[in-house]
Amino acid sequence: MAFEFKLPDLGEGIIEVEFRRWLVAEGDRIAEHQPVAEVETDKAVVEIPSPHAGVVARRHCEPDEIVRVGAPLLTIADEREEPTPKPASRPRSVGIVGELPEAEVEEAAVLATPMVRKLARERGIDLKGIAGSGPRGSITPEDLERTGETAQPAATEFGPVERVPMRGVRRAVARNVLASQRLTAFVTAMEEVDITDLWELRDREQRAVESHGTHLTFLPFIIKAVQHALKDHPYLNGAIDDATESIILKKHYHFGIAVETGDGLMVPVIRDVERKSILELAAEIQRLGQKARERTIGKEEMKGSSFTITNYGHFGGTFATPIINWPDVAVLGCGRIAERPWVHGGAIAIRKVLPLSLTFDHRATDGADAAAFLGKVMAYLEDPALLFIESA
Repeated sequence: MAFEFKLPDLGEGIIEVEFRRWLVAEGDRIAEHQPVAEVETDKAVVEIPSPHAGVVARRHCEPDEIVRVGAPLLTIADEREEPTPKPASRPRSVGIVGELPEAEVEEAAVLATPMVRKLARERGIDLKGIAGSGPRGSITPEDLERTGETAQPAATEFGPVERVPMRGVRRAVARNVLASQRLTAFVTAMEEVDITDLWELRDREQRAVESHGTHLTFLPFIIKAVQHALKDHPYLNGAIDDATESIILKKHYHFGIAVETGDGLMVPVIRDVERKSILELAAEIQRLGQKARERTIGKEEMKGSSFTITNYGHFGGTFATPIINWPDVAVLGCGRIAERPWVHGGAIAIRKVLPLSLTFDHRATDGADAAAFLGKVMAYLEDPALLFIESA
């Protein structure tokens, strides 16, 4: 008897994934709980284990294909049986919900998924001239890439264009930011703060911190400043329950830290910020950032934030209107630190200046509270000794 293994429910409301790669080939013998495929959710890359031992009779998905929960992944034959190959006279496309007959008569002899066919049309590539390298000779996205090197880009009435499918993290980011803009009444406040004293403190302690194997940036200090300021402005450390029209004030401080991965932004969460020292925060930022960029971070490490911080200054940005990491109600953006003429001690001096941009949900609080919060953060960054004086 053959067993059809379908994409299982991965939890957290995930209804579809992007298929990345197979870990087994057709004809392979697999054990129960052996990882057979790698898929990408909106948060992490996940290995899918087989619930059944046997022989891989058929693989139903191709790399880069979007697969819905409940769609077939593998057909697994009993170890005592030989897999029955699919007749070559009836080629069919593998879709998200199973097998679909080919819709276009002229492509009946070509085996490719609907996604591959769509990409080929967009790039002006004739599938009939390609030798497929996938299962049963099917054409894969990699085959298109190799062929596309000599193909002309697709054209519009205005000239050549290239279509790049939104996949993986980029696709998740697109959905999340659109949902945030739709679900929040967002407004952004901007300020500049003199962090010259903090700069000098960081420079003095850098060598001591590096002896612990950690690089000290300004982000741990900013995190601590935000955490202390939120104690006096709790409406920015919360969420809104639309169903009951109530504001949830969170008594914990779990901060999401935006990390650029190359595929898009991911937001790992540093938990219990109030219990961690500057050194511990620096180590946590380094650890989570590396896991995010390597795509080895767990789903549980990317949920439960109460506030978010993003540092676009690392890439040269100054001011911005950062988008709220919903369901948080606020996000603080940090711009590029630059030397500026500044009034200091009654005289003009060259100081290190950090731009700050705070986006908040106007339903949770008002501009006066947000401005006061931002002023409190600035006070801690201007005089970092206050962080130690006011620490519990």
